[in-house]
Amino acid sequence: MKNKYIGVITVRLLSSRLPEKALLTLAGKRVIDHVIERAKVSLTKGLSHVVVCTSIEPEDDTLEQIAKQHGVGCFRGSLLDKIERWRGAAEQFGADYIITIDGDDLFCDPEMIATAIAQVEKNGADVVTADTPEYVCGAFTHVIATKAIQKICEVKDTSDTEMTKPYLIESGLFKVELLETDSVFKDPKVRLTLDYPEDYEFFKKVFEEMKMESNTVPLRDILHFLNTRPDVVAINFSRQQDFAQNQKRLEKLELKK
Repeated sequence: MKNKYIGVITVRLLSSRLPEKALLTLAGKRVIDHVIERAKVSLTKGLSHVVVCTSIEPEDDTLEQIAKQHGVGCFRGSLLDKIERWRGAAEQFGADYIITIDGDDLFCDPEMIATAIAQVEKNGADVVTADTPEYVCGAFTHVIATKAIQKICEVKDTSDTEMTKPYLIESGLFKVELLETDSVFKDPKVRLTLDYPEDYEFFKKVFEEMKMESNTVPLRDILHFLNTRPDVVAINFSRQQDFAQNQKRLEKLELKK
């Protein structure tokens, strides 16, 4: 490959709707353990490092300790300025691109990560995204060029970038492509992110029903299971509209004049 890619797990313990959700237990492991375990699969699919990217707040000391236990990197930065944290992680680990892995996306898919990396290598986009309603929510988010992250840090006029989509996709600053992937990953009726109590119940049911002892089961297999179990899909999908509306409400684009 021409470029160096790192997987950045964006996570912090501050959470209003589901407090300290990264430390909740599923199948005998904490949520953050599952996310790191799954991200490490991509070390054989194009990632050079997996990095836990968290804040400098004292409550997030626990996340740094967990990263060390798993033998992965850690970068700590601003609590609210997510893009600044990404910049710091990318520069510290010498990345040309980062793959963003939200700490609440337990089934973020290694196959989709590999596909996104291949697409960047072929086309040279600044951003490859699956952050649109047609894709399974929580399956994959972005590949972002470090130079794009650095550009945003130069032009943004805020220290609160929790919602990154306006800067990456809607600002018009970058060459953005939708992820070119198998249609199996395009299902707007499946929700695979942990944000509400119903999501926690959903993940517990999936781990239990699929007898998942490790979080390395391919997303294709998980989606096949969900296609046969609409009762499981229904556990948390009613929250998807609330989730989307909340994301939209918080989105803002603040650039220097």
